[in-house]
Amino acid sequence: MSTTVADCVVEALAASGVRRVYGLPGDSLNGFTDALRRNGTIRWAHVRHEESAAFAAAGEAAVTGELAVVAGSCGPGNLHFINGLYDAQRSRVPVLAIAAHIPAEEIGGEYFQETHPQELFRECSVYTELAATAEQVPRLLRIAMRTALERRGVSVLVVPGNMLLARGDLAAFSHPVRATTSHITPDTAALEAAADVLNRAERVTILGGAGCQGAHDEVMALAGALKSPIVHALRGKEFLEYDNPYDVGLTGLIGYSSGYRAMEHCDALLMLGTDFPYRPFYPPSDVPVVQVDIRGEHIGRRVGVKVPLVGTVKDTAAALLPLIRAKGDTKFLDKLTGHYRTVRSRLDDLTEAKRSASVMHPQQVAAAVDRHASADAVFTADVGTPTVWAARYLTMNGRRRLIGSFNHGSMANALPQAIGAQCASGPGRQAVALCGDGGLSMLLGELITLRHLDLPVKVIVFNNQALSFVELEMKAGGIVNYGTELEDLDFGAIARAVGIFGARVDRAEQLEETLQKAFAHEGPALVDARTARQELSLPPNITFEQMKGFTLFATRTILTGRGDEIVELAKTNLRQLPLM
Repeated sequence: MSTTVADCVVEALAASGVRRVYGLPGDSLNGFTDALRRNGTIRWAHVRHEESAAFAAAGEAAVTGELAVVAGSCGPGNLHFINGLYDAQRSRVPVLAIAAHIPAEEIGGEYFQETHPQELFRECSVYTELAATAEQVPRLLRIAMRTALERRGVSVLVVPGNMLLARGDLAAFSHPVRATTSHITPDTAALEAAADVLNRAERVTILGGAGCQGAHDEVMALAGALKSPIVHALRGKEFLEYDNPYDVGLTGLIGYSSGYRAMEHCDALLMLGTDFPYRPFYPPSDVPVVQVDIRGEHIGRRVGVKVPLVGTVKDTAAALLPLIRAKGDTKFLDKLTGHYRTVRSRLDDLTEAKRSASVMHPQQVAAAVDRHASADAVFTADVGTPTVWAARYLTMNGRRRLIGSFNHGSMANALPQAIGAQCASGPGRQAVALCGDGGLSMLLGELITLRHLDLPVKVIVFNNQALSFVELEMKAGGIVNYGTELEDLDFGAIARAVGIFGARVDRAEQLEETLQKAFAHEGPALVDARTARQELSLPPNITFEQMKGFTLFATRTILTGRGDEIVELAKTNLRQLPLM
């Protein structure tokens, strides 16, 4: 058989370090999947839904920092990528999507399954292009791969299926494409301006995000010189929380009051590698802000910035440190770190199991998972309450990872992202998916993928028979909960039915033994943890509007004859009163 364009694409991917492609087969993709079969060096990671394929690729790219690949057939096949690709793009991880298209000569004629992928994916990509001729494919592939790696986002290459079967020239694909490393530092004048702001201030707070990856020591050195509390955004948790005497926790809707106060009472804010979106949690407008970001266009999007610094956090922090006059007054820092220790102690108290309790609380589940997971585990968390409990109870140590749909905010991300993380990491590293019952239900078929690909992912289901975070939003808005109830399913039994370890936990005293068995199991395992439906994840600062909304919710719920829900809500959350 002669060499095809698809053969050349697969060869180029293999030479560039790609070891697997996620997707589902389909007629317009047949040339590509057949080339994978004949090549033999790249694994076809067959999932049950194309959305999962895109999420899995994003999970792999988040763990490795290298290019991950997803491929789908024309029309409704690659159309399903959209949610996972949006997540990869907003999480800034390098993913290449190969979107097969209808035959080239049929484009524009409303052919069977015709869509226009190059238009569909344009908003969720850094590069999207349709190959018009077979001769174009080598160059477009190189551009797509390089752009995804350098701009840390999604590239989409649209190739008509018949073009994949055309004759190809391996020599045209002969240059591997790999990730590069750059050191980017602001100019001297900008650094001096930033140092002037920070040196004049008496109460500097640092807010760090995902851009602090690899810069832990440099951020600690800056905080030490400035005597600054460090607040982290959710995506900064895994890079800043550990070995950090300046830590005051998260801010935002799922944060701590200590993080909120550190932002509220500072007289200068230093933002490091974060685009934290929630403007009400920033300091007053008269507080000067210094913001460091490698993407200059993201500076000042959330708050007015006095000194913008375009550069990597690691290099910029190292260059800024010699210009900082070390502060001696630790009063502000001591007050906030003391506040954090108090809040942390109270949060930990909520994880204590009482044998007399009639319900199991989600805090207990998250804390137990934290104890049983390995020191280098990769955690993924569904959007909603699993993210809240992950943020508050998973302990980071510099080796663990925490991945989620933290910018895009999609349901059902945890299981497919764990599939990608486990594929990339191999069986020697744990991947733990913290799923909501609503999120897992959306892509339930991927439990079969765990068995099919023999992936030892540990799935922990926070099962409260409700879309509980949506219910919390309704409560805060004064709306009676409606349309959020889920069926009372035994996910442990479902797991066993598809051939993997499955167990159900109804009471806290069963939790330790069941988790121990699940984590010791060599293959995939699922634990269905039945948690309190009415558990509240209280924000660090409750506004008057939220209090008014909650009062309206309670009144309206009682008037509709559902007063038992209010009683259960009170019983479940009385233990949280010290946090308020």
